[in-house]
Amino acid sequence: MSQQVLHPMVKLQRQVQKLIDSKLLKPTDSIWKIALLYGDDWSFWKQELLAYDFTMQDPVSELLAVESWEDEDD
Repeated sequence: MSQQVLHPMVKLQRQVQKLIDSKLLKPTDSIWKIALLYGDDWSFWKQELLAYDFTMQDPVSELLAVESWEDEDD
């Protein structure tokens, strides 16, 4: 019985979607606003986002629009 492990970015997407649903973020807000809510964990998430060519000025909606986080070298 194998259990599929979620990609860390999928977890981030789900958390960000919950923030939007609870009206703490808007889809048009810049990604950098997530930093205000993540505190100490933000440096990890920022590096992950930059690795996927996001900028901190991109709207949160672009993060949520990604359907697959597969690494190209897999």
